[in-house]
Amino acid sequence: MIRSQEALSRLREGNLRFAGDLPSDETCLSGAARRSQLVEGQQPFAVILGCSDSRVPAEIVFDQGLGDLFVIRVAGNIVAPSQIGSIEYAAEVTGARLVVVMGHSNCGAIGATINELQRPQASRSRNLSSIVNRIRPAVETLLETDLVQDHAALVRYAVRANIRASVDHLRHGSEILERLADEDGLAVVGAEYSLETGLVEFFEIQPKVLD
Repeated sequence: MIRSQEALSRLREGNLRFAGDLPSDETCLSGAARRSQLVEGQQPFAVILGCSDSRVPAEIVFDQGLGDLFVIRVAGNIVAPSQIGSIEYAAEVTGARLVVVMGHSNCGAIGATINELQRPQASRSRNLSSIVNRIRPAVETLLETDLVQDHAALVRYAVRANIRASVDHLRHGSEILERLADEDGLAVVGAEYSLETGLVEFFEIQPKVLD
């Protein structure tokens, strides 16, 4: 089992390779030999809860291959029961000890939420509204600040606020994840991917990951 500290280091190193256009020769996304190794099971070293945005595929962003990451993607990297269940499975059954909630710059789901809070759209589908409503609590207080005068800054702060809210939900919204954090070193951290630079910035890092 790979501990959270090593897993975070692997992700950082892989992202630097990606951003520097220096992919690892060992990374194999579709090799027959690797596929064969994974037929009987998987042991991903990290779980990534990321956004569905087509520009932010976790395996590529972190320069990882088949079987390395357990990836859950949903617009706005929100936390709902199905996402929690998937992460619980990855942590309990596959042994992953690092969970990363990864948002990204210029997130469309964040923009949609801000628009909804400023100008409610009665025509919005109930399905899209279910995503917006999960992001809403993390964002609405920002509209009471001077950030409303600077839309770009408002989006930047809202992206971080939403990531932090999802991290907090995972840390305190699952008995299984809480137990694994207390007893077996599971860590949940936040991260933001920059569409402009290709770099991932990690934050909300627990002390145990830094030891």
